[in-house]
Amino acid sequence: MTPHNAADDNGSRWSDLDRPPLNAAVLRRALVRDGGLWTHLDVVRQTGSTNSDLVALAAAGEVGEGAVLVAEEQTAGRGRLDRQWSAPPRSGLFFSVLLRPAEVPVARWGWLPLLTGVAVATGLSRAAGVDTALKWPNDLLVTVGGEERKAGGILAERAGEDAVVIGVGINVSLRADELPVPQAGSLALADAVSTDRDPLLRAVLRALEGWYGRWREAGGDPAASGLQETYVAGCATLGRTVRAELPGDRSIVGEAVAVDGDGRLVIATGEGVQEPVGAGDIVHLRPA
Repeated sequence: MTPHNAADDNGSRWSDLDRPPLNAAVLRRALVRDGGLWTHLDVVRQTGSTNSDLVALAAAGEVGEGAVLVAEEQTAGRGRLDRQWSAPPRSGLFFSVLLRPAEVPVARWGWLPLLTGVAVATGLSRAAGVDTALKWPNDLLVTVGGEERKAGGILAERAGEDAVVIGVGINVSLRADELPVPQAGSLALADAVSTDRDPLLRAVLRALEGWYGRWREAGGDPAASGLQETYVAGCATLGRTVRAELPGDRSIVGEAVAVDGDGRLVIATGEGVQEPVGAGDIVHLRPA
């Protein structure tokens, strides 16, 4: 599907005055600068998936590292395991970035979604005043009425041999009657001090630039860059009894005790075995 540019949309852009459109020109002036990570930023009114679009643009050689694609609405947004991610237009931040960490061994690229989670949580804490937590590997949790709710997710995809596209979806102004599932949340429902998406996006992308720079300078070493320690400090999964739904219809239950140097979740089972999990669905069975 061809992305529809926000600037071309004259009729409906102010249909919901509580949800004004993003200002692409202002975002570019704030974020795209000589010597910085962000090299290109586009805002489109609607597309299927910003990840799919950016992967295709990278394959065609039309964008380089630091390209950012933001959509006011995604009609085919995806989470992990190709789950649908949908929300009303302009109710959230839906964007993808293209990274080419040439200095980092590919074996360490698995840290990129976790790094993005740390950056998103950092940026939202600063700009929205919302205390966020990370559910391994890629969910953003907020507290609504004393309950943990998922307000965002991260999806990383390879783009050829040398690049990764990372997509982020964050529910910003979603109201209770708009939630896709009862266990979902939003920044507004978590009593954010601001739901103005322009400063929220700027804060998240600046935090991502900072963390990515530190990680890259350390050759992707999660300990030397401080990434592993920071992720562990903000991870709501650790210390909990969890069930890991693994590929091949296998599952294990135990206590999440660590995130190892490869970014895997280490689960201590009742049999005394510590099993690292690199991919799978994690269900929190009880509070930490």
